[in-house]
Amino acid sequence: MREKFARFMYGRNGADHLGRFISYLVLIFILIDVFIEGSIFYSIAFILLVYNIFRMFSKNLDKRRAENARYLQMRNKFVYAFKNWNERRKQSKDYAFFRCPSCKAMLRVPRGKGKIRVTCRKCGRAFERRT
Repeated sequence: MREKFARFMYGRNGADHLGRFISYLVLIFILIDVFIEGSIFYSIAFILLVYNIFRMFSKNLDKRRAENARYLQMRNKFVYAFKNWNERRKQSKDYAFFRCPSCKAMLRVPRGKGKIRVTCRKCGRAFERRT
């Protein structure tokens, strides 16, 4: 049985990161529908489930991989933004963070030094800020 399924899935997309995300969305929409009866969430969950099954059994691997790559790119923007925000929050007791006025790079300087001249490592612009 396992070999038959493996032969059937050969050349098909299968489960990927976007497929797992869609599956989680389906579960969330179904749970919301349990608490809010008569809502549109069940219909949305059904449409997403059908789309996810279509993606899993699709033989157009190039399009499915491109979709997954776009999803991963968007997801990584949020993940890295949250990680950066969390690191700045942890270091906020010892350091002050500023954005460069010209290139918008994030700069970290020690707190409690008064008014200091900050030079951007990326573009070289110097500006004064109070820490």
